[in-house]
Amino acid sequence: MAAGLDADATVDDAARERALRAGLEEYELADEDLALLEGDADGDLDDDARAPLPVLAVVGRPNVGKSTLVNRILGRREAVVEDNPGVTRDRVSYPAEWSGRRFMLVDTGGWEVDVAGIDARVAQQAEVAISLADAVLFVVDATVGSTDTDEQVVRLLRRSGKPVVLVANKVDGPAVEADAATLWSLGLGEPHPISALHGRGTGDLLDAAMDALPTESAHGVALPDGPRRVALVGRPNVGKSSLLNKVVGSERVVVDETAGTTRDPVDELVALGGKPWVFVDTAGIRRRVHQTSGADFYASLRTQAAIEKAEVAVVLVDASAPMTEQDIRIVQQVIDAGRALVVAYNKWDLMDEDRRPYLEREIEQQLVQVQWAPRVNVSARTGWHTDRLVPALERSLESWDTRIPTGRLNAFLGELVAAHPHPLRGGKQPRILFATQASTRPPRFVIFATGFLEPPYRRFIERRLRETFGFEGSPISISVRVREKRRR
Repeated sequence: MAAGLDADATVDDAARERALRAGLEEYELADEDLALLEGDADGDLDDDARAPLPVLAVVGRPNVGKSTLVNRILGRREAVVEDNPGVTRDRVSYPAEWSGRRFMLVDTGGWEVDVAGIDARVAQQAEVAISLADAVLFVVDATVGSTDTDEQVVRLLRRSGKPVVLVANKVDGPAVEADAATLWSLGLGEPHPISALHGRGTGDLLDAAMDALPTESAHGVALPDGPRRVALVGRPNVGKSSLLNKVVGSERVVVDETAGTTRDPVDELVALGGKPWVFVDTAGIRRRVHQTSGADFYASLRTQAAIEKAEVAVVLVDASAPMTEQDIRIVQQVIDAGRALVVAYNKWDLMDEDRRPYLEREIEQQLVQVQWAPRVNVSARTGWHTDRLVPALERSLESWDTRIPTGRLNAFLGELVAAHPHPLRGGKQPRILFATQASTRPPRFVIFATGFLEPPYRRFIERRLRETFGFEGSPISISVRVREKRRR
């Protein structure tokens, strides 16, 4: 009986759609309107499925130009570069290509001897990068020559047994080439003189790197078809890197009490809930991009790019401290980028009982416009409730991908307008002629009407759309095209 009712409803919806479409022919329609109505306007993200790529790691002591060389090989400013040493902290992977060969290029933080604190963890990440590489570019500053630290790195590389290409950087002209020749003493074979800043000699260097790099990777990871991309975003020091480490199950990224530890977005393939996910740890977003400078300025730009490349963003908020204007601005940044959203309240274990009612009030008052976003209370330090993250991500992504049949959408709007018509504007009442869902990811709806629909009425439509069809965790876009009748 129920199946018969559903079939009848589908027939009614289809009949309504045909009638409304026929009525639209009386109105002036642009070519883009016709393309939209024919269903040509949808666009989805491309899946990036690929086989394991050989891994080429770039290592060396701080400030020898590793990130500059990475940017030169990639052909774009991807890694954060600054004159101060120690800007790069995590090992960051980028897909690259040379002479038709594709490989993964890994930028690392500077390796130093006998360091403590954050510098020791940076050095540890560089050592992990060597162990997981198929070949290594060892970068030395030719203008300084080999140092005791360089000698220590050479011993580390010899123990690893990996093919090594020696890079003599900062050779900006013929006068410095003699300095590069002294690096034969390191015992790693021919030093390749280059200027990463100006591009001098990098072609020959890459040819040598391709000779050293095996065609089949012993360490690269194959990305399965279409793993969902998750960006971890929030203010500095809210626990994004700690959460990534907890999800991965290892010390994948550098964590320190110092705010702003992460500078480059770090991608990590993780299996959770029986599915592959790519988690992207990002730099903390500070008060305003234009108020930051140097490495922090470029880190903020990289974070924005990471949000746009992701499909869903987890905005981390410090539950133990009052919510700030910056937290709300970050949530809005995700919505403006059109990404699915999950709000995670971290450091729940540090929150005392007196704080809880204040937090609930802050959520009600300051996040009233995003009541639709799933909320997860977690502790990245202890792992408490981190298992609730995946169900919330799946709900948000399902909403982000949802498409409502055109007939059902128009039936819904017909009932809505009959019960709650648009208020009169200048003595006239705008009439909704037809509606269609232009695209998913995020859901975007286009309404054809005889007049402008006021913003409060659009918000009312959005609220009812959510009540009827769900859309938990996904922003919704509603645009109105005002069309006039054809002149006879």
